[in-house]
Amino acid sequence: MLEPRLIPCLLLQGSTLVKTRRFSSPGYVGDPINTARIFNELEVDELLLLDIGATRAGSDVQFRLLQSLCEECFMPLAYGGGISSCQQIQRLLSIGCEKVAINSALFQGGGLLQEAARQFGNQAIIASLDVKKPWFGSPGVVSHGATRKQTGGVVDWARRLEEWGAGEILLTSVDREGGWQGPDLDTIRSVTHAVSIPVIAHGGVGNLEHVAQCVHHAGASAVGVGSMVVYQAKDMGVLVQFPDREQLRRIWQRGY
Repeated sequence: MLEPRLIPCLLLQGSTLVKTRRFSSPGYVGDPINTARIFNELEVDELLLLDIGATRAGSDVQFRLLQSLCEECFMPLAYGGGISSCQQIQRLLSIGCEKVAINSALFQGGGLLQEAARQFGNQAIIASLDVKKPWFGSPGVVSHGATRKQTGGVVDWARRLEEWGAGEILLTSVDREGGWQGPDLDTIRSVTHAVSIPVIAHGGVGNLEHVAQCVHHAGASAVGVGSMVVYQAKDMGVLVQFPDREQLRRIWQRGY
């Protein structure tokens, strides 16, 4: 069994990094190049960068910035935001990105995901699934920065994305994103039990106990973290940080 992964999930807006809460109210947290250098020093194994404005603005991928970032990173970098063609994916992989995350384009049919998996291998393709709970009823899938509601249940979409060729699923709880209150374990568990590909649990993770819960109680293969690695603590200032190897070893081997 592969060791679980703890992945800083960084949000790009323009040329700067921000942190949101429930996909809104972005606050500045730093420069992407400088932040990557700090994570190099902290021996982070993998980074995930999401451009939160690319799809809404209809803008192209910031290839020049990403190339500089790939050249700086000692660790693999995955990128998502505004991806709508295999040509973009090809260019992202050629400049040094190891994986790409596709979100909004998934809901225009499975063609892009299927073709991308065929051309580049499913190990390079992350399907990004954003989940939001209504006041009543079951969680639903949203897209385009949580501005559009999609038909079909979360588990149905997860299975569909696996069939289309996704190598892993980034499962984000919109309601909990940036909130520190803990992950949506029930939804994570429902997806991990429904698919055989790795699931990255993202949203609400505020401490190491939450990380352990995602892995040991909900079956996540990886945990995406934002607030807990860019802030000192809840309602405190910016501080880029990451658990050390011993802390991670305790989480993965025995829980926290």
